[in-house]
Amino acid sequence: MTQVLACIDGSLSSPAVCDYAAWASLRLGAPLTLLHVLDHKQYPPRSDLSGNIALGSREQLLQELAELDERRSKLGLEQGRLALEAARERAQRDGVANPQLRQRHGDLVDSLRELENDIRLLVIGRQGETSDAISQLVGSQLESVIRTLHRPILVSPGQFRAPRSLMLAYDGSATCDKGVDLLAASPLFQGLPIHVVMVGADSDAARAQVQQAERRLVAGGHQVQLAIRAGEVEPSLHDYQTEQDIDLLVMGAYGHSRIRQFLVGSTTSHMLQTSVSPLLLLR
Repeated sequence: MTQVLACIDGSLSSPAVCDYAAWASLRLGAPLTLLHVLDHKQYPPRSDLSGNIALGSREQLLQELAELDERRSKLGLEQGRLALEAARERAQRDGVANPQLRQRHGDLVDSLRELENDIRLLVIGRQGETSDAISQLVGSQLESVIRTLHRPILVSPGQFRAPRSLMLAYDGSATCDKGVDLLAASPLFQGLPIHVVMVGADSDAARAQVQQAERRLVAGGHQVQLAIRAGEVEPSLHDYQTEQDIDLLVMGAYGHSRIRQFLVGSTTSHMLQTSVSPLLLLR
């Protein structure tokens, strides 16, 4: 896990993805790689069109259609190259000295799976290039990426705002305890106040859990504020985040707890749609 990897495409989310990735790269002291994947479904490198041509059609038509696909693929690669170049210039303006560029032709999820061992943090937009319509507030591939990758994933909103504080949605699970250790040790969050928020009944057991998390974070040099809120998980977290003007939400991506159930199936999209801040998902 050596680099910050940012997924860049032609979407409206790409500038903010680039800014959050540059911010993370500088704070972590880790190299930044900007990745563009040309979707093979939209831009197949070579199509078999023989089954689509009726008997008696000219061979020339097959050749012309194949050439058209090839030209579209080349144009897509060039568009991606230009997007990467623009992202590199932006990252350099943000202070990253030498961002690396990578371009691949294939499936985004497969590409990220192949690169996973080299990823320290993945930064990806909430919307992709084909998902900028208001009716599609979350990119179609985002949930697949979240389910597949076993690396921290920072999901970027449409606008960049350098995080000044963060909130950990804490449920006492093993994943959240690993998240506490990550937050305590990572230079990504050094100097930032952390709010540890548990949604549920305010009991002695719940207080003992959040206080244990507090001790580990304080030992890591963080200023910590604890809160236990009753109610439904999603609105309770959003309400607290709004009240405290918190810039970044951290939570586990999977599990059986009330919090992490929100990132399974269709509720993934709903949680991401209602969040106006970056969301760091831990596995």
